[in-house]
Amino acid sequence: MTKTMGRLILAAGLSVGLTMAAGAAMARDLTVVGWGGTAQAAQDKAMFQPYVKDTGNKLVQDSWNGGIGVLRTKAQGDSTWDVVQVEADELVLGCEEGIYAKLDWSKLGGQEQYLPGMTNECGTGTFVWSTALAYDKAKLGENGPKSWADFFDTKKFPGKRSLRRGPRQSLEFALLADGVPAGDIYKLLATKEGVDRAFKKLDTIKKDIVWWEAGSQPVQLLQSGEVVMTSVYNGRIFAVNNADKTNFALAWSAGFIYQVDSWAILANSPNKDQAEGFLKFIQTSARQQDVANVLAYGPTLKDSTSQIAPNVLPYLPTAPGVIEQGFAFDTTFWVDNIEALNERFNAWAAQ
Repeated sequence: MTKTMGRLILAAGLSVGLTMAAGAAMARDLTVVGWGGTAQAAQDKAMFQPYVKDTGNKLVQDSWNGGIGVLRTKAQGDSTWDVVQVEADELVLGCEEGIYAKLDWSKLGGQEQYLPGMTNECGTGTFVWSTALAYDKAKLGENGPKSWADFFDTKKFPGKRSLRRGPRQSLEFALLADGVPAGDIYKLLATKEGVDRAFKKLDTIKKDIVWWEAGSQPVQLLQSGEVVMTSVYNGRIFAVNNADKTNFALAWSAGFIYQVDSWAILANSPNKDQAEGFLKFIQTSARQQDVANVLAYGPTLKDSTSQIAPNVLPYLPTAPGVIEQGFAFDTTFWVDNIEALNERFNAWAAQ
């Protein structure tokens, strides 16, 4: 999602800071790679600049558009990147392939300081984003959809509705609407019967679906009135409500799918020790909250919502009482099944 969030790519090789810590000898300066745009600008202010100021270490920033192929190339030969922000699928694949260094959690403060599912042996979660159900409260008021069953109920809520084009998330939401508990979604999707059931449910609203592809499209569809409700990235609703004074609501109670963006250290980095020190410095509750107040992405550390602005907290997937209503995107399932399910989805959509 962060890849589509209106990035204004930061200039590669932007040097931040003044002097190296005394006696630190490295092949090159620590290079940190994010998603660019609004996200990286927020991280720069809350995390990167304080690191340079407080440690005296130089820091070079770069940005990228994602993709495991890019990481495979970076893993060959001399490294030009050290710390990179990755999405869940890139973290799983890269860890399996040895692209990342295994983290020494004793140097990072321990995994127990994080919410469940926010860390692994190769990555430390930096923020959580989600795909949730949203609608225009100005039009539907307090009687808006409360569940994915409502989303699929065109008699109760007539009009077009929107989902992200493709099997990911569409199949999960279809099964939720069909009464499958969140904890059983991926077990069921691992069977032919489960996949058939999800597509059968999608059949019931196929003619009423407007498919979206870019993250900006769901809010545009709501603004234009083309759809009455949509799946959407949570940060997009926060941004449009702030910018345009719309009254779009997130129906957290319907259930949502969340994913974690993580920091990873490339295995061929010559700066592994400094990279771990960098991660320990930036991964604090206060700094995560500063980023969340700009982006409405959920912090990954425990007890890290105490300083979230009141106007931001309702949009956070990791807010108290909210995270329990969602479930984690099963990256391993989708890595193993995306090709086959993409093929079936495309054939179904073309019918």
